[in-house]
Amino acid sequence: MTLVTGATGFVGGHLLERLAAAGQPFRCLVRRNATRRALPAGVSTAEASLETGVGLDRALDGVSAVIHLAGVTKALRPEDYYTGNARATEVLAGAIAGTGIRLVHVSSLAAVGPSPGGTPLDEDVAPHPFSHYGKSKLEAETAVRAALPDAVILRPPVVYGPRDTDVFQILKSVARGFMFQIGEGERHFSAIYVRDLADGLLVAARHPAASGRTYFLTHPDPLTWTALAGTAARIMGRTARVVRIPVGLARAVGFGAEMLSWINRKPGIVSRDKVAEAQCRYWTCNAGRAAAELGFQAPTNLDSGLAETLAWYKDAGWLKY
Repeated sequence: MTLVTGATGFVGGHLLERLAAAGQPFRCLVRRNATRRALPAGVSTAEASLETGVGLDRALDGVSAVIHLAGVTKALRPEDYYTGNARATEVLAGAIAGTGIRLVHVSSLAAVGPSPGGTPLDEDVAPHPFSHYGKSKLEAETAVRAALPDAVILRPPVVYGPRDTDVFQILKSVARGFMFQIGEGERHFSAIYVRDLADGLLVAARHPAASGRTYFLTHPDPLTWTALAGTAARIMGRTARVVRIPVGLARAVGFGAEMLSWINRKPGIVSRDKVAEAQCRYWTCNAGRAAAELGFQAPTNLDSGLAETLAWYKDAGWLKY
């Protein structure tokens, strides 16, 4: 039995589909009084709190692996990142300690930071996160290693695919004929198609070599935002113009977006932290360790992944082209 946290999220939904297709039994951790509408009908659930730990003993009963996807990617206050990422993970790791259950903790490339020299990072590089999100994910990794030395830590980079709402904002702009970039120069990044990531999570949950190890899960070929926009435009039959935004203006927009989020009491994707991350030239990582030790390689290239993603957005009515 596999316990999944964050099952109602973007990656979580695709993971449940993979588990169901493989005929593997699973259970979803849910908060008390949380809606089940985002979960498939008939899915087994267990109520528990990652803030207090209440209910985790029952949720973990009969479980052999936990895939921990729950976390905070947008927040109104910096401390919300640390509560939702670091503290919640610490509570979960503490509940698992001594049970023999394998924890697969899904962290992020943001926990390590960008690659200043342009060479894709490997897993042994010293972390240097600079956003609150990245720092909170690194704190979560530290808590996992302290409580569960045999846990598996996975660090995906940009994740895209059907039902995503973040990269979707860029694709929506491309559908309208333009793409925003901050400052001058190209931006390079690693990425993985969401269904490939879901497969990688399952490999990490069962492969004996993964015990106690940390992996980047990514497609081996880094991308550029210009290439992503160009590929998406070609698939949609559009022509996309790159619009350069001065760094000072982008920071002002980030600050304004934060103020609007405060007024609406709803965190958004745009913030000063996100602007700072977008200024970095290289967010790239190396896929070699996962390939060598786990035999995992993300097979979906940008053309195939974007074609499937855009087709889903079109069918769902999110995009018209």
